Amino acid sequence: MANDIKFRCYQFSISVIKYLRCKKWDDFSTITVKQLMRSAMSIGANVVEAVNSSSRAEFKRYYEIALKSSGNETKYWLCILRDGFEIKDNEIASLLKECDELCKILATSVISLKAKNK
Repeated sequence: MANDIKFRCYQFSISVIKYLRCKKWDDFSTITVKQLMRSAMSIGANVVEAVNSSSRAEFKRYYEIALKSSGNETKYWLCILRDGFEIKDNEIASLLKECDELCKILATSVISLKAKNK
């Protein structure tokens, strides 16, 4: 499971990069694009960082940060692109779907880790 989530986060980051690279962005939309890049890559970076944690609490904290990056921030920026810049394509819908699935996996993991600490 841990390898699967790491791989999916990595693949998600690559998908976001490829999606953003294939579009032409003006100066105004570039602000949103940069924020999306940071938050999307933060998900996987925190999952990978969790592997090197020195304690279960630290591991859980990195997963919580990854969850916030996926569930809140990345979905937010994807929706801003979709709605604010009126980008209606299958790729952004696919990215939102994968982001939502990563969020569910991370949330389940965090809940499980919290239950083990009680």
